[in-house]
Amino acid sequence: MTASDPPATTTTLTAPADSHDLARFGYRQELERSLGSFSSFAAGFSYISIMTGVFQLFGFGYASGGPAMIWTWPVVFLGQGAVALCFAELAGQFPLAGSVYQWSKQVAGPATSWMAGWIIVIGSIVTAAAVAVAYQVILPQVSLGFEFVGGASDAGVTSTPAGAQNAIVLALALIVFTTVINMIGVKVMAKINNFGVLVELCGSTLLVILLIVHVKHGPQIVTETLGTGAGHSSGYVGAFLVAAIMSAYVFYGFDTAGSLAEETREPRRHAPKAILRAISTAFAIGGLLMLFAMMATGNLKDPNIGTLGLPYIVKGVLGNGLGDVFLICSAIAITVCCLAVQTAAIRLIFSMARDGSLPFAKSLAKVSPRSKTPVVPALLTGVLTIALLLVNIGNQRVFYVLTSVAIILFYIPYLMVTGPVLVRRLRGHWPRPEHGAYFNMGRWGLLVNVFAVLYGLAMIINLGWPRAAVYGADHWYYQWGAVVFTAVIAAVGGLYYVVKQRGRDLSPVDAP
Repeated sequence: MTASDPPATTTTLTAPADSHDLARFGYRQELERSLGSFSSFAAGFSYISIMTGVFQLFGFGYASGGPAMIWTWPVVFLGQGAVALCFAELAGQFPLAGSVYQWSKQVAGPATSWMAGWIIVIGSIVTAAAVAVAYQVILPQVSLGFEFVGGASDAGVTSTPAGAQNAIVLALALIVFTTVINMIGVKVMAKINNFGVLVELCGSTLLVILLIVHVKHGPQIVTETLGTGAGHSSGYVGAFLVAAIMSAYVFYGFDTAGSLAEETREPRRHAPKAILRAISTAFAIGGLLMLFAMMATGNLKDPNIGTLGLPYIVKGVLGNGLGDVFLICSAIAITVCCLAVQTAAIRLIFSMARDGSLPFAKSLAKVSPRSKTPVVPALLTGVLTIALLLVNIGNQRVFYVLTSVAIILFYIPYLMVTGPVLVRRLRGHWPRPEHGAYFNMGRWGLLVNVFAVLYGLAMIINLGWPRAAVYGADHWYYQWGAVVFTAVIAAVGGLYYVVKQRGRDLSPVDAP
């Protein structure tokens, strides 16, 4: 327990009480506390965004593992669900902006928390770029007018030179939009995000119903591998592990509900529920969507499913007109997903900066008196994401490299939270005596926490493994790209910490 730990309370907090609760951690209420329970849920759900991740990577998962790849969905959900349960406990105890960084700070040492924050900030920027590239999978399949570079053969794919270039063009436009919205303020961001989530919830539910009406195959298709195990030394197990990248890409970012804690009313009560509701809702709707999409498609061996993915199935089953309506819903989901990713990154940078943990900390920690938003972090995340996209323009492999790296750069910081919490549990120091009435796993805590740590370690190895099936076999720097990029990020962060941060107290530093 630290001196800044607030005592537990079972009373409902008003806005002034929320601010007083925050002050006990040593921070002033600078961000605008205006979000309710739905906005908190929407922030986590839009980050996960089934109509982004599933539409974006279904083709990859299907090509890698056939219809049986759907079993990666419950496997990854169970693993990340265990992580989410651990996070729910922490969100009720530490209602602070920056989620993973702050949670790690409270349960681990300064070096661990700083590295967790550093890696996940970079991971957020990479994720924003990976999500923005998803426009290419959707918009050109709605209208060729969105294929500014290339032609009909490039629409909906990133595997051609022109398709890859067009993906960057569309992504740049999206990042400019999300940066502007995040600079305007959290109220506008929340309104747009809430609208997008409502569209996604209604659209995906209706889509599932329509797909059920057009079912052509029985549920036994979930055992069909389409021979994808050939070429893997371990047979279908190898194919299954590759296909798991699809599910892993969807199930992260649920901690965003905790990252907006200082802008949420009664965050100790709302944030834990929002985290668990976001991941559970995504699991239920996303699983049904994939299952009935495969059951509704005419030819399971159609090679276009592996290249054009779920948009191809939707338009094939429902026709161009109605199919385009759902693709537009997906485009809206991608928009608010990218918005939520950048919003979370901004709060992480702000949270670290006000502790003096980043270069130019005073500027990064300054909150605009007009918008009640950290404007400089918004600009910084936008510029860095645009730079990352421009560096990769024309790179046909950028999509899968960005995707894998983004997931790894979240799984590692997640381990820097679940690992230290597990150590505290084993020592009898968690849950704390003053835990109070907020979310608590009780006697299941140790088992869930152990599973969360083991799953995280296993998935990091799986994601970073230098497979030709994911990264190609012609250049070593592509095959080892995820490992090298992650190692470089960790090395740079570690060097900065040793030179500038080691020995520093991470006490709050008031922004000017």
